[in-house]
Amino acid sequence: MENFWEHLQNLTDAQSIISKGGFYLLLIVVYAETGLFFGFFLPGDYLLFMAGLFCATGLLDVPVYTLVLSLIAAGVLGNYTGYWFGFRTGPLMENRKDTLFFKRKHISMAREFYQKYGGMALVLGRFFPIIRTFAPIFAGVVKVDLKRFTLYNFVGSIAWVSILTLLGYFLGIKYPQIKNYLQYIVIALIVVTSIPLIIAFVKRGKGENKNDEH
Repeated sequence: MENFWEHLQNLTDAQSIISKGGFYLLLIVVYAETGLFFGFFLPGDYLLFMAGLFCATGLLDVPVYTLVLSLIAAGVLGNYTGYWFGFRTGPLMENRKDTLFFKRKHISMAREFYQKYGGMALVLGRFFPIIRTFAPIFAGVVKVDLKRFTLYNFVGSIAWVSILTLLGYFLGIKYPQIKNYLQYIVIALIVVTSIPLIIAFVKRGKGENKNDEH
């Protein structure tokens, strides 16, 4: 059991994923987080940033163009998998019981996000934890047109991967000593990417309380 939790902890630690698992585990984690419902807890945003940073400082021995293109492909395939899963399971997702790796409220959050932003939710959702995992699944549940989904899928993956990975890469090139402050960078990225999610939870909780009062 201790080994299981140790491995699970390593999967949520961007530095461990890259340093111990290397390039291919990095791609698997990005794929899982962008389309498999049990991948919502994986470290997407700061994993991309750290991958770019490690690439710049030589800790990840992969050309930056190979890294970026491969991560984009992993993100695209992940969303296609999520769409297919949602398309095939449909109503079963709405009635599925909550488990450790699946919460119905996550589908509800993806629905609300999609209703607010329409198809752009598949682009914007890439930058929000949990939403990026469940938005393509919900798109499959409501059977969004596949051509339209494909467009948003590619645009979203290209924007998400390019912005975060290249940001880490160019900072690493310009300030190589930044790798000595990884723990602070990780904490800052977790805080920044979690703020929108916390706000969404608070607003959703207030909305539910108002409905209960009525």
